[in-house]
Amino acid sequence: MAVHPQLPNAITIARILCAPIFLWMLLADAGEDGGLRWAAAVLFIVAIATDGVDGYIARRYNIVSDLGKLLDPIADKVLTGVAFVGLSILGELDWWVTIVVLVREIGITVYRFIVVSDHVLAAAWMGKLKTVFQSIALSIALLPLASLSDAAAWQSAVWWASVVTMTIAVILTIASGIDYIVTEVRASRKRRSR
Repeated sequence: MAVHPQLPNAITIARILCAPIFLWMLLADAGEDGGLRWAAAVLFIVAIATDGVDGYIARRYNIVSDLGKLLDPIADKVLTGVAFVGLSILGELDWWVTIVVLVREIGITVYRFIVVSDHVLAAAWMGKLKTVFQSIALSIALLPLASLSDAAAWQSAVWWASVVTMTIAVILTIASGIDYIVTEVRASRKRRSR
């Protein structure tokens, strides 16, 4: 089966274009637990899931490109960054969490653009794990699961699931940022010593 070589990049760009639509849906009714909130959460989950789809297609059909390596992590950062900001605007997530995440994400993205003429800084395993945990934590935070029951045990379980996954996501965000810096410093030293 022939696959257009730009299909993975088109999926990645679609993920970026979903971000403003998702943010509007999240904020349109001030975060109420109605239809727009559920729709925003589902859109986020579907959009972030395409991260695995575009990568699979690119690898499966051997159409991995430098543009794809650059755009894919940026698309993830745009979508997750918008979700972090939206949750903080709604008062559902402390701003310090969003700021820590955005500083790391924007810093790595800017660095990617700085070194792009020299080499493509592809996503590392810890960065990919960070994205998975951010996606899980944000999905739990975005879905109005607590509204499904008034039972105290259910409310507590949803709260704990959100806190634990968000904590792991923040720790991985910081750790993966440090990992990128250390890896790049080592690679730079190797290049200079040649």
